[in-house]
Amino acid sequence: MLSDQLSLLVATAGAAGDPPWYVAAVPWILMFGILWFFILRPQMKKQKAHYDKVSSIKKGDKVVTAGGLVGKVIKVDDDYVDIDLGGGTKVKAVRNTIADIVPPGGAKAAND
Repeated sequence: MLSDQLSLLVATAGAAGDPPWYVAAVPWILMFGILWFFILRPQMKKQKAHYDKVSSIKKGDKVVTAGGLVGKVIKVDDDYVDIDLGGGTKVKAVRNTIADIVPPGGAKAAND
Protein backbone atom coordinates (compact mmCIF):
# COMPACT_ATOMS: atom_id res chain seq x y z
CA MET A 1 0.00 0.00 0.00
CA LEU A 2 2.66 2.48 1.04
CA SER A 3 4.92 1.48 -1.83
CA ASP A 4 2.04 1.98 -4.29
CA GLN A 5 1.45 5.50 -3.00
CA LEU A 6 5.16 6.27 -3.11
CA SER A 7 5.52 5.03 -6.69
CA LEU A 8 2.45 7.06 -7.68
CA LEU A 9 3.96 10.18 -6.08
CA VAL A 10 7.29 9.66 -7.86
CA ALA A 11 5.51 9.06 -11.18
CA THR A 12 3.47 12.25 -10.92
CA ALA A 13 6.49 14.31 -9.89
CA GLY A 14 8.49 13.03 -12.85
CA ALA A 15 5.62 13.64 -15.26
CA ALA A 16 5.70 17.40 -14.65
CA GLY A 17 9.19 17.68 -16.18
CA ASP A 18 11.60 20.58 -16.05
CA PRO A 19 10.47 24.07 -16.98
CA PRO A 20 11.66 25.52 -20.29
CA TRP A 21 15.17 27.04 -20.28
CA TYR A 22 13.91 30.61 -20.53
CA VAL A 23 11.77 30.22 -17.41
CA ALA A 24 14.73 28.84 -15.50
CA ALA A 25 16.91 31.73 -16.73
CA VAL A 26 14.64 34.51 -15.40
CA PRO A 27 16.00 34.45 -11.81
CA TRP A 28 19.59 34.56 -13.11
CA ILE A 29 18.79 37.51 -15.36
CA LEU A 30 17.10 39.35 -12.48
CA MET A 31 20.07 38.70 -10.18
CA PHE A 32 22.51 40.01 -12.79
CA GLY A 33 20.34 43.10 -13.34
CA ILE A 34 20.26 43.86 -9.62
CA LEU A 35 24.02 43.31 -9.37
CA TRP A 36 24.62 45.62 -12.35
CA PHE A 37 22.43 48.51 -11.22
CA PHE A 38 23.25 48.47 -7.51
CA ILE A 39 26.92 47.44 -7.43
CA LEU A 40 28.80 47.48 -10.75
CA ARG A 41 27.35 50.64 -12.34
CA PRO A 42 27.89 52.93 -9.30
CA GLN A 43 31.42 51.57 -8.88
CA MET A 44 32.25 52.33 -12.53
CA LYS A 45 30.88 55.88 -12.13
CA LYS A 46 33.03 56.36 -9.02
CA GLN A 47 36.14 55.12 -10.86
CA LYS A 48 35.50 57.44 -13.79
CA ALA A 49 35.03 60.44 -11.48
CA HIS A 50 38.31 59.62 -9.69
CA TYR A 51 40.14 59.22 -13.01
CA ASP A 52 38.80 62.58 -14.23
CA LYS A 53 39.84 64.24 -10.97
CA VAL A 54 43.35 62.76 -11.02
CA SER A 55 43.88 63.65 -14.67
CA SER A 56 43.03 67.30 -13.93
CA ILE A 57 45.78 67.76 -11.30
CA LYS A 58 47.95 70.79 -11.98
CA LYS A 59 50.81 72.61 -10.32
CA GLY A 60 49.70 74.47 -7.19
CA ASP A 61 46.81 72.16 -6.28
CA LYS A 62 46.56 70.99 -2.68
CA VAL A 63 46.13 67.21 -2.66
CA VAL A 64 45.61 64.31 -0.27
CA THR A 65 47.30 61.01 -1.09
CA ALA A 66 45.81 57.60 -0.37
CA GLY A 67 48.33 57.29 2.47
CA GLY A 68 46.98 60.43 4.12
CA LEU A 69 49.76 62.87 3.18
CA VAL A 70 48.57 66.41 2.49
CA GLY A 71 50.65 68.74 0.38
CA LYS A 72 50.94 71.10 -2.54
CA VAL A 73 51.73 69.87 -6.05
CA ILE A 74 55.00 71.30 -7.37
CA LYS A 75 55.45 69.20 -10.51
CA VAL A 76 53.19 66.93 -12.58
CA ASP A 77 54.45 64.17 -14.91
CA ASP A 78 52.53 61.52 -16.84
CA ASP A 79 52.81 58.94 -14.04
CA TYR A 80 54.18 60.86 -11.04
CA VAL A 81 53.40 63.96 -9.00
CA ASP A 82 55.97 65.81 -6.88
CA ILE A 83 54.38 67.05 -3.67
CA ASP A 84 55.71 69.58 -1.15
CA LEU A 85 54.58 68.49 2.32
CA GLY A 86 55.93 71.59 4.03
CA GLY A 87 59.05 72.15 6.06
CA GLY A 88 61.24 71.42 3.06
CA THR A 89 59.93 67.88 2.68
CA LYS A 90 59.22 66.85 -0.89
CA VAL A 91 57.94 63.47 -2.03
CA LYS A 92 57.21 61.85 -5.37
CA ALA A 93 53.86 60.02 -5.51
CA VAL A 94 52.32 57.85 -8.18
CA ARG A 95 49.60 59.90 -9.82
CA ASN A 96 46.87 57.27 -9.30
CA THR A 97 47.45 57.26 -5.53
CA ILE A 98 46.11 60.80 -5.19
CA ALA A 99 42.87 60.36 -3.26
CA ASP A 100 41.46 63.88 -3.43
CA ILE A 101 42.11 67.45 -4.46
CA VAL A 102 41.38 69.90 -1.65
CA PRO A 103 39.38 72.87 -2.94
CA PRO A 104 40.82 76.35 -2.41
CA GLY A 105 39.88 77.67 1.01
CA GLY A 106 39.85 74.24 2.62
CA ALA A 107 37.26 71.54 2.87
CA LYS A 108 33.57 72.30 3.30
CA ALA A 109 32.22 71.78 6.80
CA ALA A 110 30.34 68.52 7.36
CA ASN A 111 27.16 70.19 8.62
CA ASP A 112 26.75 72.62 5.69
